[in-house]
Amino acid sequence: MEDFYHPMKYARLTKEQFESLHQEFINFLAAQSITADEWSYLKQNKPEVAEQELDVFSDLVWEGVLGQVRYLEHISPQQMHLFHLNDNGMQLIAVKIIEGDADLTTPEGFEWFRNNLMSDEVEFLTANKSYTEDKLLDKFKLIQQGSVITKGELYRYFERLLMQ
Repeated sequence: MEDFYHPMKYARLTKEQFESLHQEFINFLAAQSITADEWSYLKQNKPEVAEQELDVFSDLVWEGVLGQVRYLEHISPQQMHLFHLNDNGMQLIAVKIIEGDADLTTPEGFEWFRNNLMSDEVEFLTANKSYTEDKLLDKFKLIQQGSVITKGELYRYFERLLMQ
């Protein structure tokens, strides 16, 4: 086993995420010829090496996930940011409640929003943004800031609405 420091690029997976990826982690260790006994030994006697393995695996998982992400949403009480992440850059549809105190994160607030979509109390903005030299890190930063991965239904709905 190589003994080198691998600075983390993304973030370590949570305990729950590791548990759900248990078999993948076993396969990852096996690909490096680390047996279950050796893994136990590392955790017990060389925790820093074990930590590095967890970090490397986490980065690999994040890279796989981020490579597949096409849509992200970030919904706060007064704003909604919907991202379409294509190969060339990010497209954003931003929705903002200008007046009123509707909370988009509640069912009642979202219902108000649906009923007042085309009113002056709701503002839409669209923008395109290029990626930096690291497209995956750009996506990861949006997730770290509170965006969640989606199938893009809301984005496509508003895209159709705004194209009319």
